[in-house]
Amino acid sequence: MCEECVDERRERAIRVLIVDDHAVVRAGLRRLLDAEDDIETVAEAGDGERAVFEAMAGRPDVALIDLHMPRGSGLDAIPKIVELVAGPRVLVLSMHDDPRYVRAAFEAGATGYILKEAAAGDLVHAVREVAGGGSYLHPQLGARMLAAKAERGQSGGRERPVRARAGSLAAARSGAHEQGDLPDLYISVRTAKTHRAHIMRKLRLSTRADLVQYALAMRLVETEEP
Repeated sequence: MCEECVDERRERAIRVLIVDDHAVVRAGLRRLLDAEDDIETVAEAGDGERAVFEAMAGRPDVALIDLHMPRGSGLDAIPKIVELVAGPRVLVLSMHDDPRYVRAAFEAGATGYILKEAAAGDLVHAVREVAGGGSYLHPQLGARMLAAKAERGQSGGRERPVRARAGSLAAARSGAHEQGDLPDLYISVRTAKTHRAHIMRKLRLSTRADLVQYALAMRLVETEEP
């Protein structure tokens, strides 16, 4: 490959920091990512503390990081990394499919979560997705984790039943739920719609169908038996 072509690739490539406490895993990930024309591994780290240092020094676009490591876990490192000036986007690569880990990762500031059992092509896609400003969630984790990051900072109390009612309104196939007030909440339908719009904006959901999926997944509403 000509020298100018190599330089051009480096300028437009997605710069990735690989963080995992197993050297053999880092080596495999490096080979996989560097084989892509638009991705380049710029640094590696074997623990959370080193990850923060490498993120500061190398200014990668994406930090591909495991959760459980010695000397500072990935969960501890994520908020420190994303809070850096022009901090990288964080894509978690983990063996854990427990929703609690996924929620914790997104709440810490991650924008993607993919399982280590994922196909190579899915990992490459996930890196590109988060580097481009999007978010990524491993398909097996399901719609119930779609807005896990948005859970951070949500208030409880009154908003929870409003979320439940908003999900019910969105799920209704007819306008029966929208023909009067909602006595159990002591608010009007118009107010409920305002709450629904606010909730969808906070959860970064685009459609009412997305809201229904989220409400069902988080057990804010229940499906009716046929």
